[in-house]
Amino acid sequence: MSHPHPELGAPPKLPEGGLRVTPLGGLGEIGRNMTVFEYGGRLLIVDCGVLFPEEEQPGIDLILPDFTSVRDRLDDIDGIVLTHGHEDHIGGVPYLLREKPDIPLIGSKLTLALIEAKLQEHRIRPYTLEVAEGDRERLGPFECQFVAVNHSIPDALAVAIRTPAGMVVHTGDFKMDQLPLDRRLTDLPAFAKLGEEGIDLLLSDSTNAEVPGFVPPERDISNVLRQVFASAQKRIIVASFASHVHRIQQILDAAHEYGRRVAFVGRSMVRNMGIARELGYLNVPAGLVVDVKTLDDLPDDEVVLVCTGSQGEPMAALSRMANRDHQIRIVQGDTVILASSLIPGNENAVYRVINGLSRWGANVVHKGNAKVHVSGHASAGELLYFYNICKPRNLMPVHGEWRHLRANAELGALTGIPKDRIVIAEDGVVVDLVNGIAKIAGKVQAGYVYVDGLSVGDVTEAHLKDRRILGDEGIISIFVVVDSSTGKTVGGPNVHARGSGIDDKDFSAVVPKIDEALAKAAQDGIAEPHQLQQLIRRAVGKWVSDNYRRRPMILPVVVEV
Repeated sequence: MSHPHPELGAPPKLPEGGLRVTPLGGLGEIGRNMTVFEYGGRLLIVDCGVLFPEEEQPGIDLILPDFTSVRDRLDDIDGIVLTHGHEDHIGGVPYLLREKPDIPLIGSKLTLALIEAKLQEHRIRPYTLEVAEGDRERLGPFECQFVAVNHSIPDALAVAIRTPAGMVVHTGDFKMDQLPLDRRLTDLPAFAKLGEEGIDLLLSDSTNAEVPGFVPPERDISNVLRQVFASAQKRIIVASFASHVHRIQQILDAAHEYGRRVAFVGRSMVRNMGIARELGYLNVPAGLVVDVKTLDDLPDDEVVLVCTGSQGEPMAALSRMANRDHQIRIVQGDTVILASSLIPGNENAVYRVINGLSRWGANVVHKGNAKVHVSGHASAGELLYFYNICKPRNLMPVHGEWRHLRANAELGALTGIPKDRIVIAEDGVVVDLVNGIAKIAGKVQAGYVYVDGLSVGDVTEAHLKDRRILGDEGIISIFVVVDSSTGKTVGGPNVHARGSGIDDKDFSAVVPKIDEALAKAAQDGIAEPHQLQQLIRRAVGKWVSDNYRRRPMILPVVVEV
Protein backbone atom coordinates (compact mmCIF):
# COMPACT_ATOMS: atom_id res chain seq x y z
CA MET A 1 0.00 0.00 0.00
CA SER A 2 1.46 3.31 -1.02
CA HIS A 3 1.08 6.29 1.29
CA PRO A 4 2.17 9.92 1.43
CA HIS A 5 5.11 11.26 3.40
CA PRO A 6 6.09 14.78 4.49
CA GLU A 7 8.85 15.05 1.86
CA LEU A 8 6.40 15.10 -1.06
CA GLY A 9 6.98 18.04 -3.35
CA ALA A 10 4.87 19.69 -6.03
CA PRO A 11 3.62 17.19 -8.64
CA PRO A 12 5.28 17.14 -12.08
CA LYS A 13 3.35 17.92 -15.23
CA LEU A 14 0.60 15.36 -15.80
CA PRO A 15 1.84 12.75 -18.32
CA GLU A 16 0.12 12.71 -21.71
CA GLY A 17 -3.01 10.55 -21.54
CA GLY A 18 -2.96 10.40 -17.73
CA LEU A 19 -5.73 11.25 -15.24
CA ARG A 20 -4.89 13.25 -12.12
CA VAL A 21 -6.90 12.91 -8.89
CA THR A 22 -6.41 15.56 -6.19
CA PRO A 23 -8.44 15.35 -2.96
CA LEU A 24 -8.69 18.79 -1.37
CA GLY A 25 -10.73 17.59 1.61
CA GLY A 26 -12.35 14.52 3.17
CA LEU A 27 -9.22 12.38 3.57
CA GLY A 28 -7.93 12.17 7.13
CA GLU A 29 -11.08 13.93 8.39
CA ILE A 30 -14.87 13.56 8.46
CA GLY A 31 -16.15 16.41 6.27
CA ARG A 32 -14.91 19.03 3.79
CA ASN A 33 -15.21 16.49 0.96
CA MET A 34 -13.82 17.73 -2.37
CA THR A 35 -11.95 15.91 -5.15
CA VAL A 36 -10.54 17.42 -8.36
CA PHE A 37 -10.08 15.28 -11.50
CA GLU A 38 -7.87 16.51 -14.33
CA TYR A 39 -7.55 15.19 -17.88
CA GLY A 40 -6.25 16.97 -20.97
CA GLY A 41 -5.99 20.31 -19.20
CA ARG A 42 -9.64 20.25 -18.06
CA LEU A 43 -10.97 19.84 -14.51
CA LEU A 44 -14.00 18.12 -12.98
CA ILE A 45 -14.82 18.56 -9.29
CA VAL A 46 -16.77 16.02 -7.25
CA ASP A 47 -18.38 17.59 -4.15
CA CYS A 48 -17.37 20.75 -2.31
CA GLY A 49 -18.28 20.49 1.36
CA VAL A 50 -17.50 22.03 4.73
CA LEU A 51 -16.07 20.76 7.98
CA PHE A 52 -17.57 21.92 11.26
CA PRO A 53 -15.19 23.39 13.86
CA GLU A 54 -14.06 21.66 17.03
CA GLU A 55 -13.40 23.14 20.48
CA GLU A 56 -9.80 24.06 19.63
CA GLN A 57 -11.05 26.36 16.86
CA PRO A 58 -12.90 29.01 18.91
CA GLY A 59 -15.03 31.52 17.03
CA ILE A 60 -14.87 29.63 13.72
CA ASP A 61 -18.18 29.03 11.89
CA LEU A 62 -17.06 26.70 9.08
CA ILE A 63 -13.91 25.19 7.60
CA LEU A 64 -13.59 25.14 3.79
CA PRO A 65 -11.36 23.25 1.38
CA ASP A 66 -8.37 25.24 0.15
CA PHE A 67 -9.12 26.41 -3.40
CA THR A 68 -5.56 27.65 -4.02
CA SER A 69 -4.63 24.85 -6.45
CA VAL A 70 -7.66 25.55 -8.69
CA ARG A 71 -8.03 29.31 -8.17
CA ASP A 72 -5.96 30.16 -11.27
CA ARG A 73 -7.77 27.51 -13.31
CA LEU A 74 -11.43 28.31 -12.71
CA ASP A 75 -12.02 28.61 -16.47
CA ASP A 76 -10.80 25.00 -16.87
CA ILE A 77 -13.54 23.59 -14.62
CA ASP A 78 -16.22 21.78 -16.66
CA GLY A 79 -18.54 21.22 -13.70
CA ILE A 80 -19.04 20.36 -10.05
CA VAL A 81 -20.74 16.99 -9.54
CA LEU A 82 -22.59 16.84 -6.20
CA THR A 83 -23.16 13.29 -4.96
CA HIS A 84 -25.79 14.25 -2.36
CA GLY A 85 -27.13 17.14 -0.30
CA HIS A 86 -25.30 16.88 3.02
CA GLU A 87 -23.38 19.95 4.21
CA ASP A 88 -20.06 18.11 4.21
CA HIS A 89 -20.53 17.67 0.44
CA ILE A 90 -22.29 20.87 -0.70
CA GLY A 91 -21.60 23.48 2.01
CA GLY A 92 -18.48 24.88 0.32
CA VAL A 93 -20.14 25.45 -3.08
CA PRO A 94 -21.25 29.06 -2.38
CA TYR A 95 -17.67 30.04 -1.51
CA LEU A 96 -16.27 28.53 -4.72
CA LEU A 97 -19.02 30.07 -6.86
CA ARG A 98 -18.25 33.48 -5.35
CA GLU A 99 -15.04 33.26 -7.38
CA LYS A 100 -16.77 32.09 -10.59
CA PRO A 101 -20.59 31.96 -10.41
CA ASP A 102 -21.17 30.20 -13.75
CA ILE A 103 -19.44 26.88 -12.97
CA PRO A 104 -22.16 24.26 -13.74
CA LEU A 105 -23.55 22.26 -10.82
CA ILE A 106 -24.60 18.68 -11.61
CA GLY A 107 -26.72 16.64 -9.20
CA SER A 108 -30.04 14.97 -8.45
CA LYS A 109 -33.30 16.85 -7.99
CA LEU A 110 -33.19 17.06 -4.18
CA THR A 111 -29.45 17.82 -4.07
CA LEU A 112 -29.82 20.73 -6.50
CA ALA A 113 -32.90 22.05 -4.68
CA LEU A 114 -30.94 22.14 -1.39
CA ILE A 115 -27.89 23.87 -2.90
CA GLU A 116 -30.05 26.36 -4.85
CA ALA A 117 -31.79 27.39 -1.61
CA LYS A 118 -28.40 27.84 0.04
CA LEU A 119 -27.04 29.85 -2.92
CA GLN A 120 -30.09 32.11 -2.81
CA GLU A 121 -28.93 33.31 0.61
CA HIS A 122 -25.57 34.17 -1.00
CA ARG A 123 -27.38 35.90 -3.92
CA ILE A 124 -25.93 33.51 -6.48
CA ARG A 125 -28.08 32.05 -9.27
CA PRO A 126 -26.26 28.93 -10.42
CA TYR A 127 -26.28 27.10 -13.73
CA THR A 128 -27.53 23.60 -12.88
CA LEU A 129 -27.92 20.30 -14.69
CA GLU A 130 -30.31 17.82 -13.07
CA VAL A 131 -29.41 14.14 -13.42
CA ALA A 132 -30.84 10.85 -12.17
CA GLU A 133 -29.55 7.31 -11.80
CA GLY A 134 -28.78 5.76 -15.18
CA ASP A 135 -28.11 9.11 -16.86
CA ARG A 136 -24.91 9.81 -18.78
CA GLU A 137 -23.58 13.30 -19.35
CA ARG A 138 -20.43 14.51 -21.09
CA LEU A 139 -18.65 17.32 -19.26
CA GLY A 140 -15.65 18.27 -21.40
CA PRO A 141 -13.47 15.15 -21.68
CA PHE A 142 -15.28 13.51 -18.76
CA GLU A 143 -18.20 11.21 -19.50
CA CYS A 144 -20.14 10.84 -16.27
CA GLN A 145 -22.56 7.99 -15.54
CA PHE A 146 -24.70 8.28 -12.42
CA VAL A 147 -25.58 5.31 -10.20
CA ALA A 148 -28.18 5.16 -7.42
CA VAL A 149 -26.78 4.64 -3.93
CA ASN A 150 -28.59 4.44 -0.61
CA HIS A 151 -27.54 6.89 2.11
CA SER A 152 -29.10 8.84 4.98
CA ILE A 153 -30.55 11.39 2.53
CA PRO A 154 -32.69 10.67 -0.55
CA ASP A 155 -31.39 10.97 -4.11
CA ALA A 156 -27.73 10.16 -3.40
CA LEU A 157 -25.63 9.22 -6.43
CA ALA A 158 -22.28 7.62 -7.17
CA VAL A 159 -20.52 8.72 -10.34
CA ALA A 160 -18.48 6.73 -12.87
CA ILE A 161 -16.11 9.02 -14.77
CA ARG A 162 -14.83 7.74 -18.09
CA THR A 163 -11.80 9.28 -19.77
CA PRO A 164 -9.25 7.92 -22.27
CA ALA A 165 -7.00 7.30 -19.23
CA GLY A 166 -9.53 4.85 -17.78
CA MET A 167 -12.69 4.71 -15.70
CA VAL A 168 -12.84 6.07 -12.16
CA VAL A 169 -15.81 5.37 -9.87
CA HIS A 170 -16.48 7.72 -6.95
CA THR A 171 -19.03 6.20 -4.55
CA GLY A 172 -19.87 9.36 -2.60
CA ASP A 173 -21.36 8.32 0.76
CA PHE A 174 -23.27 5.04 0.55
CA LYS A 175 -24.56 1.95 2.33
CA MET A 176 -26.54 -1.13 1.30
CA ASP A 177 -29.82 -0.90 3.19
CA GLN A 178 -31.91 -3.71 1.71
CA LEU A 179 -35.17 -2.29 3.08
CA PRO A 180 -34.87 1.47 2.49
CA LEU A 181 -37.87 3.62 3.33
CA ASP A 182 -38.01 5.03 -0.21
CA ARG A 183 -37.37 1.57 -1.78
CA ARG A 184 -34.37 3.06 -3.62
CA LEU A 185 -31.61 0.46 -3.32
CA THR A 186 -27.91 0.87 -3.99
CA ASP A 187 -27.80 -0.30 -7.63
CA LEU A 188 -25.51 -3.32 -7.32
CA PRO A 189 -26.31 -4.60 -10.86
CA ALA A 190 -25.09 -1.26 -12.26
CA PHE A 191 -21.87 -1.50 -10.23
CA ALA A 192 -21.42 -5.12 -11.39
CA LYS A 193 -21.68 -3.96 -15.04
CA LEU A 194 -19.11 -1.23 -14.39
CA GLY A 195 -16.88 -3.89 -12.82
CA GLU A 196 -17.23 -6.08 -15.91
CA GLU A 197 -16.32 -3.10 -18.11
CA GLY A 198 -13.29 -2.49 -15.90
CA ILE A 199 -12.98 -0.01 -13.04
CA ASP A 200 -9.44 1.36 -13.20
CA LEU A 201 -9.70 3.33 -9.94
CA LEU A 202 -12.35 3.12 -7.21
CA LEU A 203 -12.70 5.93 -4.66
CA SER A 204 -14.73 4.38 -1.85
CA ASP A 205 -16.42 5.70 1.31
CA SER A 206 -14.38 4.67 4.38
CA THR A 207 -16.40 6.10 7.28
CA ASN A 208 -17.59 2.75 8.68
CA ALA A 209 -14.73 0.52 7.47
CA GLU A 210 -13.80 -0.34 11.08
CA VAL A 211 -17.32 -1.54 11.92
CA PRO A 212 -17.88 -5.26 11.28
CA GLY A 213 -20.94 -6.70 9.58
CA PHE A 214 -23.77 -4.82 7.91
CA VAL A 215 -25.58 -1.60 8.85
CA PRO A 216 -29.10 -2.32 10.22
CA PRO A 217 -32.02 -1.04 8.10
CA GLU A 218 -33.25 2.51 8.72
CA ARG A 219 -36.76 1.16 9.32
CA ASP A 220 -35.54 -0.66 12.48
CA ILE A 221 -35.70 2.71 14.23
CA SER A 222 -39.49 2.94 13.83
CA ASN A 223 -40.31 0.51 16.65
CA VAL A 224 -37.94 2.26 19.06
CA LEU A 225 -39.48 5.64 18.23
CA ARG A 226 -42.97 4.23 18.81
CA GLN A 227 -41.92 2.98 22.26
CA VAL A 228 -40.53 6.41 23.16
CA PHE A 229 -43.65 8.17 21.87
CA ALA A 230 -45.93 5.73 23.74
CA SER A 231 -44.23 6.39 27.09
CA ALA A 232 -43.60 10.16 26.75
CA GLN A 233 -45.78 12.17 29.17
CA LYS A 234 -45.01 15.69 27.96
CA ARG A 235 -43.36 17.30 24.94
CA ILE A 236 -41.05 15.35 22.64
CA ILE A 237 -38.09 17.22 21.19
CA VAL A 238 -36.12 15.50 18.42
CA ALA A 239 -32.68 16.69 17.28
CA SER A 240 -31.50 15.50 13.88
CA PHE A 241 -29.46 16.63 10.92
CA ALA A 242 -31.46 19.16 8.94
CA SER A 243 -31.15 17.01 5.81
CA HIS A 244 -31.98 13.56 7.21
CA VAL A 245 -35.32 13.25 5.41
CA HIS A 246 -35.78 9.52 6.14
CA ARG A 247 -35.30 10.04 9.88
CA ILE A 248 -37.70 12.98 9.93
CA GLN A 249 -40.25 10.89 8.00
CA GLN A 250 -40.22 8.29 10.77
CA ILE A 251 -40.67 11.02 13.39
CA LEU A 252 -43.67 12.36 11.46
CA ASP A 253 -45.16 8.86 11.15
CA ALA A 254 -44.82 8.25 14.91
CA ALA A 255 -46.27 11.67 15.74
CA HIS A 256 -49.26 11.03 13.47
CA GLU A 257 -49.84 7.62 15.04
CA TYR A 258 -49.81 9.03 18.59
CA GLY A 259 -51.91 12.11 17.88
CA ARG A 260 -49.19 14.73 18.20
CA ARG A 261 -48.52 17.86 16.11
CA VAL A 262 -45.05 18.60 14.77
CA ALA A 263 -43.21 21.93 14.48
CA PHE A 264 -39.82 22.42 12.84
CA VAL A 265 -37.37 24.65 14.72
CA GLY A 266 -34.29 26.26 13.17
CA ARG A 267 -33.86 27.97 9.82
CA SER A 268 -32.06 25.10 8.06
CA MET A 269 -34.55 22.52 9.35
CA VAL A 270 -37.56 24.58 8.23
CA ARG A 271 -35.97 25.27 4.83
CA ASN A 272 -34.83 21.71 4.07
CA MET A 273 -38.02 20.00 5.20
CA GLY A 274 -40.03 22.52 3.19
CA ILE A 275 -38.03 21.60 0.08
CA ALA A 276 -38.34 17.85 0.75
CA ARG A 277 -42.09 18.17 1.26
CA GLU A 278 -42.56 20.28 -1.85
CA LEU A 279 -40.61 17.81 -4.03
CA GLY A 280 -42.45 14.79 -2.64
CA TYR A 281 -39.59 13.26 -0.63
CA LEU A 282 -41.43 13.85 2.64
CA ASN A 283 -44.97 12.56 3.15
CA VAL A 284 -46.80 14.89 5.56
CA PRO A 285 -50.44 14.14 6.50
CA ALA A 286 -52.72 17.17 6.41
CA GLY A 287 -52.63 19.25 9.60
CA LEU A 288 -49.69 17.36 11.13
CA VAL A 289 -47.06 20.10 10.78
CA VAL A 290 -47.83 23.41 12.47
CA ASP A 291 -45.99 26.68 13.04
CA VAL A 292 -43.89 26.74 16.21
CA LYS A 293 -45.81 29.85 17.36
CA THR A 294 -49.03 27.82 17.73
CA LEU A 295 -47.56 25.28 20.14
CA ASP A 296 -48.52 27.25 23.24
CA ASP A 297 -52.16 26.53 22.40
CA LEU A 298 -51.60 22.75 22.49
CA PRO A 299 -51.29 20.43 25.52
CA ASP A 300 -47.69 19.25 26.13
CA ASP A 301 -48.59 15.65 25.35
CA GLU A 302 -49.66 16.64 21.81
CA VAL A 303 -46.41 18.40 20.85
CA VAL A 304 -43.33 17.27 18.90
CA LEU A 305 -40.50 19.70 18.12
CA VAL A 306 -37.92 18.77 15.45
CA CYS A 307 -34.74 20.84 15.64
CA THR A 308 -31.05 20.97 14.82
CA GLY A 309 -28.18 20.55 17.26
CA SER A 310 -27.62 16.80 17.45
CA GLN A 311 -23.83 17.39 17.31
CA GLY A 312 -23.74 19.87 20.18
CA GLU A 313 -23.22 22.88 17.91
CA PRO A 314 -23.16 25.92 20.25
CA MET A 315 -25.59 28.07 18.23
CA ALA A 316 -28.02 25.28 17.26
CA ALA A 317 -31.47 25.13 18.83
CA LEU A 318 -30.86 22.14 21.14
CA SER A 319 -27.65 23.58 22.64
CA ARG A 320 -29.42 26.84 23.32
CA MET A 321 -32.30 24.98 24.99
CA ALA A 322 -29.77 23.16 27.21
CA ASN A 323 -28.23 26.53 28.14
CA ARG A 324 -31.61 28.20 28.81
CA ASP A 325 -30.89 30.55 25.91
CA HIS A 326 -33.89 29.68 23.73
CA GLN A 327 -37.57 30.59 23.68
CA ILE A 328 -38.40 26.89 24.16
CA ARG A 329 -37.73 26.07 27.83
CA ILE A 330 -36.98 22.49 28.81
CA VAL A 331 -39.13 21.40 31.78
CA GLN A 332 -39.33 18.35 34.01
CA GLY A 333 -40.79 15.41 32.07
CA ASP A 334 -39.91 16.54 28.53
CA THR A 335 -38.40 13.82 26.32
CA VAL A 336 -35.44 14.69 24.08
CA ILE A 337 -34.33 12.32 21.31
CA LEU A 338 -30.89 12.72 19.70
CA ALA A 339 -31.57 10.86 16.47
CA SER A 340 -28.08 10.90 14.98
CA SER A 341 -24.57 9.54 15.27
CA LEU A 342 -21.68 11.16 17.09
CA ILE A 343 -19.31 12.67 14.54
CA PRO A 344 -15.74 12.06 15.80
CA GLY A 345 -14.52 15.11 17.70
CA ASN A 346 -18.00 16.19 18.80
CA GLU A 347 -18.38 13.81 21.73
CA ASN A 348 -17.65 16.32 24.51
CA ALA A 349 -19.96 18.94 23.04
CA VAL A 350 -22.81 16.41 22.70
CA TYR A 351 -22.46 15.08 26.24
CA ARG A 352 -22.37 18.65 27.53
CA VAL A 353 -25.75 19.23 25.86
CA ILE A 354 -27.13 15.94 27.23
CA ASN A 355 -26.03 16.95 30.75
CA GLY A 356 -27.59 20.40 30.33
CA LEU A 357 -30.91 18.91 29.21
CA SER A 358 -30.86 16.35 32.03
CA ARG A 359 -30.25 19.11 34.54
CA TRP A 360 -33.59 20.71 33.64
CA GLY A 361 -35.40 17.39 34.06
CA ALA A 362 -35.53 16.07 30.48
CA ASN A 363 -35.46 12.36 29.71
CA VAL A 364 -32.72 12.18 27.05
CA VAL A 365 -32.82 9.29 24.57
CA HIS A 366 -29.66 8.90 22.48
CA LYS A 367 -27.61 6.32 20.60
CA GLY A 368 -25.91 5.27 23.83
CA ASN A 369 -29.13 4.11 25.53
CA ALA A 370 -31.54 3.33 22.66
CA LYS A 371 -31.43 2.36 19.00
CA VAL A 372 -32.46 5.77 17.65
CA HIS A 373 -29.81 5.94 14.94
CA VAL A 374 -28.38 3.75 12.19
CA SER A 375 -25.44 4.85 10.10
CA GLY A 376 -25.59 6.07 6.52
CA HIS A 377 -22.24 4.49 5.64
CA ALA A 378 -21.36 0.95 4.57
CA SER A 379 -19.80 -1.27 7.22
CA ALA A 380 -16.98 -3.74 6.60
CA GLY A 381 -19.26 -6.56 5.42
CA GLU A 382 -20.90 -4.31 2.85
CA LEU A 383 -17.56 -2.96 1.63
CA LEU A 384 -16.20 -6.50 1.13
CA TYR A 385 -19.32 -7.39 -0.83
CA PHE A 386 -18.97 -4.21 -2.86
CA TYR A 387 -15.32 -4.80 -3.76
CA ASN A 388 -16.05 -8.37 -4.86
CA ILE A 389 -18.71 -6.99 -7.21
CA CYS A 390 -16.67 -4.08 -8.58
CA LYS A 391 -13.27 -5.81 -8.81
CA PRO A 392 -11.36 -2.51 -9.12
CA ARG A 393 -7.81 -2.56 -10.51
CA ASN A 394 -6.79 0.24 -8.12
CA LEU A 395 -8.40 1.37 -4.85
CA MET A 396 -8.22 4.76 -3.12
CA PRO A 397 -10.09 4.94 0.22
CA VAL A 398 -11.78 8.33 0.76
CA HIS A 399 -14.15 9.99 3.26
CA GLY A 400 -12.70 9.20 6.64
CA GLU A 401 -10.02 9.72 9.26
CA TRP A 402 -6.70 7.90 8.97
CA ARG A 403 -7.94 4.86 10.92
CA HIS A 404 -10.92 4.56 8.57
CA LEU A 405 -8.78 4.88 5.44
CA ARG A 406 -6.37 2.19 6.63
CA ALA A 407 -9.19 -0.16 7.64
CA ASN A 408 -10.79 0.31 4.21
CA ALA A 409 -7.47 -0.39 2.51
CA GLU A 410 -7.14 -3.65 4.46
CA LEU A 411 -10.62 -4.71 3.35
CA GLY A 412 -9.67 -4.06 -0.28
CA ALA A 413 -6.54 -6.18 0.13
CA LEU A 414 -8.60 -9.03 1.61
CA THR A 415 -10.71 -9.16 -1.58
CA GLY A 416 -7.62 -9.58 -3.73
CA ILE A 417 -6.74 -6.04 -4.79
CA PRO A 418 -2.90 -6.04 -4.93
CA LYS A 419 -1.44 -4.01 -2.07
CA ASP A 420 0.69 -1.98 -4.46
CA ARG A 421 -2.52 -0.91 -6.22
CA ILE A 422 -4.11 0.47 -3.03
CA VAL A 423 -3.31 4.16 -2.56
CA ILE A 424 -3.74 5.72 0.87
CA ALA A 425 -3.59 9.47 0.37
CA GLU A 426 -4.53 12.52 2.41
CA ASP A 427 -5.77 16.01 1.61
CA GLY A 428 -3.61 17.62 -1.06
CA VAL A 429 -1.82 14.42 -2.09
CA VAL A 430 -1.93 14.08 -5.89
CA VAL A 431 -2.60 10.63 -7.38
CA ASP A 432 -1.99 10.00 -11.11
CA LEU A 433 -3.64 7.19 -13.04
CA VAL A 434 -1.25 6.41 -15.89
CA ASN A 435 -1.31 3.22 -18.00
CA GLY A 436 -3.84 1.71 -15.60
CA ILE A 437 -1.69 2.18 -12.49
CA ALA A 438 -2.51 4.70 -9.72
CA LYS A 439 0.48 6.22 -7.95
CA ILE A 440 1.18 9.21 -5.71
CA ALA A 441 2.81 11.99 -7.75
CA GLY A 442 3.20 14.87 -5.31
CA LYS A 443 1.34 17.26 -3.08
CA VAL A 444 -0.48 20.60 -3.40
CA GLN A 445 -1.61 23.09 -0.77
CA ALA A 446 -4.75 21.84 0.98
CA GLY A 447 -4.88 23.44 4.42
CA TYR A 448 -7.88 24.61 6.40
CA VAL A 449 -9.62 27.80 5.27
CA TYR A 450 -11.59 29.29 8.17
CA VAL A 451 -14.89 31.13 7.87
CA ASP A 452 -15.39 33.55 10.77
CA GLY A 453 -18.49 35.68 10.28
CA LEU A 454 -18.03 37.50 6.96
CA SER A 455 -14.30 36.78 6.94
CA VAL A 456 -13.12 33.90 4.72
CA GLY A 457 -9.50 32.81 5.02
CA ASP A 458 -8.35 35.80 7.11
CA VAL A 459 -8.15 33.84 10.36
CA THR A 460 -4.96 31.75 10.57
CA GLU A 461 -3.66 29.05 12.92
CA ALA A 462 -1.71 31.81 14.72
CA HIS A 463 -4.96 33.68 15.39
CA LEU A 464 -6.57 30.51 16.74
CA LYS A 465 -3.57 29.92 18.99
CA ASP A 466 -4.03 33.43 20.39
CA ARG A 467 -7.74 32.76 20.94
CA ARG A 468 -6.99 29.51 22.77
CA ILE A 469 -4.47 31.26 25.02
CA LEU A 470 -6.97 34.02 25.76
CA GLY A 471 -9.66 31.44 26.53
CA ASP A 472 -7.44 29.25 28.70
CA GLU A 473 -5.03 31.69 30.38
CA GLY A 474 -6.44 35.21 29.96
CA ILE A 475 -4.55 38.41 29.12
CA ILE A 476 -2.23 40.79 30.96
CA SER A 477 -1.76 44.30 29.55
CA ILE A 478 1.07 46.65 30.55
CA PHE A 479 0.99 50.34 29.65
CA VAL A 480 4.24 52.36 29.80
CA VAL A 481 5.13 55.89 28.65
CA VAL A 482 8.83 56.50 27.79
CA ASP A 483 10.90 59.49 26.74
CA SER A 484 11.56 59.15 22.98
CA SER A 485 15.12 60.42 23.19
CA THR A 486 16.40 58.75 26.37
CA GLY A 487 14.13 55.71 26.63
CA LYS A 488 13.54 56.47 30.32
CA THR A 489 10.14 55.75 31.88
CA VAL A 490 8.02 58.86 32.39
CA GLY A 491 4.66 57.17 33.05
CA GLY A 492 3.56 53.79 34.40
CA PRO A 493 3.96 50.94 34.23
CA ASN A 494 0.25 50.26 34.71
CA VAL A 495 -0.65 46.54 34.74
CA HIS A 496 -4.13 45.06 34.29
CA ALA A 497 -5.39 41.50 33.83
CA ARG A 498 -8.51 39.87 32.43
CA GLY A 499 -9.28 36.17 32.83
CA SER A 500 -5.82 35.34 34.20
CA GLY A 501 -6.95 34.61 37.74
CA ILE A 502 -4.39 37.12 39.08
CA ASP A 503 -5.68 40.11 41.01
CA ASP A 504 -4.51 43.54 39.74
CA LYS A 505 -3.09 44.46 43.20
CA ASP A 506 -0.77 41.43 43.04
CA PHE A 507 1.03 42.99 40.09
CA SER A 508 2.72 45.47 42.45
CA ALA A 509 5.39 42.76 42.84
CA VAL A 510 6.24 42.75 39.14
CA VAL A 511 6.36 46.54 38.62
CA PRO A 512 9.94 46.83 40.02
CA LYS A 513 11.04 44.08 37.59
CA ILE A 514 9.56 46.03 34.66
CA ASP A 515 11.24 49.25 35.92
CA GLU A 516 14.55 47.40 36.23
CA ALA A 517 14.32 46.02 32.67
CA LEU A 518 13.46 49.45 31.24
CA ALA A 519 16.22 51.19 33.20
CA LYS A 520 18.80 48.71 31.90
CA ALA A 521 17.48 49.22 28.37
CA ALA A 522 17.85 53.02 28.71
CA GLN A 523 21.39 52.50 29.99
CA ASP A 524 22.18 50.35 26.94
CA GLY A 525 20.71 52.96 24.60
CA ILE A 526 17.65 50.86 23.68
CA ALA A 527 14.71 53.18 23.00
CA GLU A 528 12.86 51.49 20.10
CA PRO A 529 9.26 50.72 21.30
CA HIS A 530 9.13 47.20 19.81
CA GLN A 531 12.34 46.16 21.59
CA LEU A 532 11.06 47.64 24.86
CA GLN A 533 7.81 45.70 24.48
CA GLN A 534 9.78 42.45 24.09
CA LEU A 535 11.77 43.22 27.26
CA ILE A 536 8.54 43.90 29.21
CA ARG A 537 6.92 40.73 27.83
CA ARG A 538 9.87 38.60 28.96
CA ALA A 539 10.01 40.16 32.45
CA VAL A 540 6.28 39.77 33.09
CA GLY A 541 6.13 36.32 31.51
CA LYS A 542 8.93 34.98 33.72
CA TRP A 543 7.32 36.45 36.86
CA VAL A 544 3.90 34.95 36.07
CA SER A 545 5.44 31.56 35.23
CA ASP A 546 7.60 31.47 38.37
CA ASN A 547 4.80 32.53 40.72
CA TYR A 548 1.64 31.09 39.14
CA ARG A 549 2.76 28.43 36.62
CA ARG A 550 0.58 30.10 33.98
CA ARG A 551 1.15 31.37 30.45
CA PRO A 552 -1.37 34.14 29.74
CA MET A 553 -1.19 36.39 26.70
CA ILE A 554 1.01 39.38 27.60
CA LEU A 555 0.29 42.60 25.73
CA PRO A 556 2.78 45.41 26.45
CA VAL A 557 2.02 48.89 25.07
CA VAL A 558 4.89 51.40 24.92
CA VAL A 559 4.03 55.02 24.08
CA GLU A 560 6.77 57.54 23.25
CA VAL A 561 6.54 61.23 24.26
